Amino acid sequence: MTDLTPVRRALLSVSDKTGLVEFASGLAGRGVELLSTGGSAGMLRKAGLEVRDVAEVTGFPEMMDGRVKTLHPGVHGGLLALRDNEDHVAAMHEHGIGAIDLLVVNLYPFEQTVARGADYATCIENIDIGGPAMIRAAAKNHAFVTVVVDVEDYDKVLGDLDQHDGATCPKFRKKLAQRAYARTAAYDAAVSTWMAGAIGDPAPRRRAFAGTLSQTLRYGENPHQGAAFYTDGLGRPGVATAVQHQGKELSYNNINDTDAAYELISEFRPEDGPACAIIKHANPSGVARGATLAEAYSRAFDCDRTSAFGGIIALNQALDAETAQEIAGIFTEVVIAPGADQAAKAVFAKKKNLRLLTTERLANPGRALLSIRQVSGGYLVQDKDNGHISPADLKVVSKRAPTEREVADLRFAWTVAKHVKSNAIVYVNDGATVGVGAGQMSRVDSSTIAALKADRMAKECDLPESLARGSVVASDAFFPFADGLLAAAGAGATAVIQPGGSMRDEEVIAAADGAGLAMVFTGMRHFRH
Repeated sequence: MTDLTPVRRALLSVSDKTGLVEFASGLAGRGVELLSTGGSAGMLRKAGLEVRDVAEVTGFPEMMDGRVKTLHPGVHGGLLALRDNEDHVAAMHEHGIGAIDLLVVNLYPFEQTVARGADYATCIENIDIGGPAMIRAAAKNHAFVTVVVDVEDYDKVLGDLDQHDGATCPKFRKKLAQRAYARTAAYDAAVSTWMAGAIGDPAPRRRAFAGTLSQTLRYGENPHQGAAFYTDGLGRPGVATAVQHQGKELSYNNINDTDAAYELISEFRPEDGPACAIIKHANPSGVARGATLAEAYSRAFDCDRTSAFGGIIALNQALDAETAQEIAGIFTEVVIAPGADQAAKAVFAKKKNLRLLTTERLANPGRALLSIRQVSGGYLVQDKDNGHISPADLKVVSKRAPTEREVADLRFAWTVAKHVKSNAIVYVNDGATVGVGAGQMSRVDSSTIAALKADRMAKECDLPESLARGSVVASDAFFPFADGLLAAAGAGATAVIQPGGSMRDEEVIAAADGAGLAMVFTGMRHFRH
């Protein structure tokens, strides 16, 4: 590879014109000839810059509504020619091809077009063809050509030119080439993923995933693990799109737990009243509704005060000062909410280590998304668990039907159980969790642990009996035996919600009847591994 490569001629063809005039002016001021196309050329001329149209170089006008303008040897020869190869140089002279030393391209806004819900034809028209072709050509020939695909690199290019007297260095060109290939890969991934959905193919032969670096993290789950956070550009509200108002940088575990918290709280729509979820190690330690946000937080906190310490708090309505005062009473890692008023921000300003994130709105829990997990040698891909139930979906299988209050609590418990690692058992009493058993190898152990937590909190709150007395219980999957259900009955639960479908359903139903429990089947399970 050559060392420093002078930049004498640049081709600029961009969709996002942010900073274009300033960058082109910087190039022109350094003696670089400017080539451009369409709207980019028009903007530069309007700014008083001398620009040569690509059509002059190719000898062909832009045609077919702009679909054809840069796909020509006059462009690609100028990008791909090896300057130290005599045959390449001779071919350039013979065919009147001028070298292009710098390519600046960002692509048609395909991802944004899809994100705004455009129709199929519009999405197709926003697939860039010439741009990726030029980018790949320039990146391949980075021994001689500098390729720029991100606005964020404009100043770096000018700086490199200044540092090397109008040339760019090979290390910088390599870095830009890698970014260029990553951009075209991400672009193609977005197109292929969208098209798979558009044509209704749930498992295409090949699938590509891509992301854009949001931040390099201090470390991963543990200090010896490197980590980074990438965003998918879909714009779904949550930790990736949130505004951080205060506190130190989010860690890997913070991001993971905050995502779990926001996905859970998004199940509870603001118009249905205040709700709060407290998350620890990606599992809810407490979830509750309340007449106010402060009450919802207090009730969620009272489910498991010990685990709430150092947890993540998610709210379904804008944070107010009263709730902020309550939260500030213990150490909390992150609070995420659709918004926060100035009084609440003032309260948190005194807690410098607390991160406050706002997202403007909740996520849509019913939106079709993919869940992706890497395994050795491949990826597991599935639809996100968007399963919901209505009262009409509940099948009463016990002799006693649940009361109206029990039905409300059963549905609440079922919603929370969806976000608890399996095996999951959730006790709920009057719109608040009172015991959560998560991630145990045995369902009966999860049931027992949840009951123990309810009993412990009753003692901590100076109550005469366990908080599980009079509660309902949700199980994310069926009870394979009656023992887990009987453990819940022994803890004081009066009603049970579960998917059903076990070979021993009749045995479990008989046990529920024997214990006087009301039990409903959903026909849907919520394993979460």
